[in-house]
Amino acid sequence: MSGERTGQRVLVTLRRMISAGELAAGERVAEIPLAQRLGVSRMPVRMAFRELEQEGLLVRAGARGFAVRAVSSAQIVGAVEVRGVLEGLAARLLAERGAHQAVLQTLKLCLREGDALLDKGSFTEADAPLYLDLNIRFHAAIIEASGNAAIQEALSRNDHLPFASVKALAIDRNNLAAEYKRLNYAHMQHHAIVEAIAAGQGARAEALMREHANAVLRYTELDPAREGVAILRSGQFS
Repeated sequence: MSGERTGQRVLVTLRRMISAGELAAGERVAEIPLAQRLGVSRMPVRMAFRELEQEGLLVRAGARGFAVRAVSSAQIVGAVEVRGVLEGLAARLLAERGAHQAVLQTLKLCLREGDALLDKGSFTEADAPLYLDLNIRFHAAIIEASGNAAIQEALSRNDHLPFASVKALAIDRNNLAAEYKRLNYAHMQHHAIVEAIAAGQGARAEALMREHANAVLRYTELDPAREGVAILRSGQFS
């Protein structure tokens, strides 16, 4: 596995460990023990720590260390709702202005890659970086082509909130059959969004994009044992 793929796998794994409570709120995390636990070198763990800090899942603890940030359900719900509104606006603007062929080709390439990944009828941990990459490109293409730079700026700020970023994919390695169903449904939403954009259906594209983002909330459960900390049992979805 390439260094980039290893880094993505480590990031997805650590994000899931936080979301599932395997790394508890307030717990200090260190590179060496986690690297040994995951069977990787320290470098991908170090890079993952930096990304998770940007996502609001880790906070600085001391000069060089990190600790898991306590995350409330209200924070997750609010951040995901904001992303849905912003991305919905981007999809509507793109559909109403008319997407150039280059943009449609980029989106359709993401659809083909997703089809090839999911048509086999199963999902593995090794598939996670591939899905994550095409998902990031899909969302970025719509936002960039919307013609509204303020949307990207607002999303960049929102991405620093827990589980708000489209990059915040978490996979439950213990229930990959459910993960397949979840991601396959998300990919079918991608198809519907592209159809609406290509047809110039602004209102439909906006509604589909908002639902695509907000669907993650159906997978959010509140664990009373963790004092209001929201746990994404199946991880980020869209």
